[in-house]
Amino acid sequence: MLSIIKRILSQIKNDKRSLGLLLFAPLLVITLLYFILDDSSYVPKIAVFDINEQLVTGLDENAELTILDELPVDDNYLETNNLDALFYTDTDGLKLLMLEQNSKSTAALKAITDAVANLQKNSPNQIETSYVYETDSENLLDSMSYVILGVISFFFVFILSGMSFVRERFGQTLERMLTTPISRVDVIAGYTIGYGILAALQSVVIILYSAYVLSIHIEGSVGLSILVMILMAFSAVSIGALVSIFANNELQLVQFIPVVVNPQIFFSGLIPIDTIPFGLGNLCYFAPIYYGCTALQKIMIQGKGLAEIWPWLLGSFAYILILFSINVLALKKYRSI
Repeated sequence: MLSIIKRILSQIKNDKRSLGLLLFAPLLVITLLYFILDDSSYVPKIAVFDINEQLVTGLDENAELTILDELPVDDNYLETNNLDALFYTDTDGLKLLMLEQNSKSTAALKAITDAVANLQKNSPNQIETSYVYETDSENLLDSMSYVILGVISFFFVFILSGMSFVRERFGQTLERMLTTPISRVDVIAGYTIGYGILAALQSVVIILYSAYVLSIHIEGSVGLSILVMILMAFSAVSIGALVSIFANNELQLVQFIPVVVNPQIFFSGLIPIDTIPFGLGNLCYFAPIYYGCTALQKIMIQGKGLAEIWPWLLGSFAYILILFSINVLALKKYRSI
């Protein structure tokens, strides 16, 4: 038994990658969770109209206020002015309009309800709350569908492509192929397109099953949702190919998941990017899942079309091209031409 323990410890000691992932990957994820989930310092941005002056004073302590002279009629007012909520009074009483259900709207709602409760401790007025973007269903799956579908698709495509690439190398199929005159560009393109087709098929099945079997609400175009999922799937294939080049077996590929896949979940829309402190939200631009899930959010939740989501489509496509180039260069490990 002691000899087995000694051998295992010796193997871990000599495998710097496994040792690093064993010790530092959990610390990385925990640190990211600490910074991202500890967003209690976020100050909501609220526009107010025709609100009691004392209530405005109380609310000003916990929110960044914009005092309005007239009630906006533009449905896109909150989105255009980067505001979290519109708090106003009409003939029916206090009204609260927020963009969508997320941690920012929760912070705005808490600030307002606390201010109202402090001012009217005996019998606080009821606040009628509504959202610009909300589904007909109260199912949590509907409101977070773009995150769930994007992350699940990305994760399984990464595993599929990464494992397949590793098996190709383990069976020396890739090495034998590289002994032929075929170029590295052709090799990467062949593998990417081949596995990309399977990933695209998976994307189509996921969207159609979600929309027509599970009845998940999609406000915008189903076809456009499929296009976004396909681009995200090709990104996952490319990342799986890149990681597999540096992994000698399936176990080492799995060890990359906490570093390559898990951090991207934080930038999928699960938590609003601009609530992440210390500028860490800017890391989203290095995460391909950010472009895909943001586009899915605008289609599935907000009902946006191609004219509104093209920057994120362009970002996904650019990421695929960049990863393709990196994979070609990384293949120099096996052949320089």
